[in-house]
Amino acid sequence: MEENTYSQKLLAEMLGTAMLVFIGVGSVPATLIVNGKAPFTFADLGMISLAFATVVIAMIYAIGHISGCQINPAITLALATTRKMPWRDVPGYIAAQVVGAVLGALAIIGVLGHQAVTVGLGIASYGPQVSAGQAFFAEAVGTAILAFVVFGAIDRRSAGGFAGLAIGLAVFAIIMVVAPATSASINPARTIGPMLIGQVFNGTVHWNQLPVYLIAEVLGAVAAGFLYVALNARRGTATATTTDATAEPVAAA
Repeated sequence: MEENTYSQKLLAEMLGTAMLVFIGVGSVPATLIVNGKAPFTFADLGMISLAFATVVIAMIYAIGHISGCQINPAITLALATTRKMPWRDVPGYIAAQVVGAVLGALAIIGVLGHQAVTVGLGIASYGPQVSAGQAFFAEAVGTAILAFVVFGAIDRRSAGGFAGLAIGLAVFAIIMVVAPATSASINPARTIGPMLIGQVFNGTVHWNQLPVYLIAEVLGAVAAGFLYVALNARRGTATATTTDATAEPVAAA
């Protein structure tokens, strides 16, 4: 079977992550702008979660066959660590994902204007009522659940054609629970992109919180990857084999 070039895969990852940030993250300022002074409700959170889930599902079916639609550096690192994709592809994938997140954040401002920055641009952060330890745990658990579902959904023994739906629904469920604590970033690119653009446009950015997000997300995803590999080990087979995860749908928010 013919395979896409590496440059095509990187372009797909960039576009996929840009769409994730534009629609998913963009739904946050869009909700706040539409609501005006009305209080933010659990129903609002549900619609934001649905926006993330929908764009993840759409991107998996749009570009999953090109790049794997990982669109999440934590998932990329988890796949590489468990030998499901070559390490040589990792730097390019992560760079493309971060660039895509930056472009997606710029597109939010392009559509909603500077008011999007005024209401926070959907930048992931945790408030003073949430400790750094609690935020770390929330992001680690949320990303671990996402990664575990991704590994299961792309397993060759799983039901074919349903990876996008399974991963998208997992994103929806995770955000509903984790977002009240940390905005449920569960994705280093989604964390970094809006922060960078928020800084450029004089928004409020808590850079001191960035390490909490990045470390928790990567550790959570890698731990979940190893857990799935251990659970999936079968007699007479290796527990982790090198597969081309850049050619199968493995999207993540």
